[in-house]
Amino acid sequence: MTLEPGPSEQITPDREILLGVINRFIGLFSREIQRDTKLQTSKEYPFVAMDTRQVFEELKLVRNYLMKRDGNKELDGYRFLDIGCGFGNVMLFAEQFGFDVYGIEKDEASLKTALRFFEKEQIIPEDITTFKDYGEFDVVYFFCPLTKGERAFEEFVEDSLKTGAILIGNYKRSKKIETDKRFKRLSDSLPVWEKII
Repeated sequence: MTLEPGPSEQITPDREILLGVINRFIGLFSREIQRDTKLQTSKEYPFVAMDTRQVFEELKLVRNYLMKRDGNKELDGYRFLDIGCGFGNVMLFAEQFGFDVYGIEKDEASLKTALRFFEKEQIIPEDITTFKDYGEFDVVYFFCPLTKGERAFEEFVEDSLKTGAILIGNYKRSKKIETDKRFKRLSDSLPVWEKII
């Protein structure tokens, strides 16, 4: 069973205008961070923002699913992690949906900006490939952070997730999750899975 947004939850023309304005601001920060990045771009992508419209729909789907699954009215107890969070644009959206948000980032240019939006405790200044606590989070998000080793990294994250956790994996390279009995896809159109075993 998949959970898709109903007609009343589709992005309206008014909401489209708001998301367009938000995208302009995200683009401004993105250009500055890309200019100043210290990442080794031969193996890591410099910060690139995911399409805000899709992020909005993914977070809305996850919020609705968790509230229905667990019978909760609020999401403040759910820990959300953005892997390779950049300046925290996805975290800002997740926070507005009610999640307790965290991000992992090692790029100094991104960290400097992220710490303008979030508390120091919310931003984990670490390499995503050495971080070991993915299983501590209820929702884990990524947008293709590596140019080399992406498939192995994705599978490591999937193995690390706890039962009941939700994975939002934009532009996933590994397709193993599609036949992995530990995961249930929550949408036909969005890359969102629940770890059920």
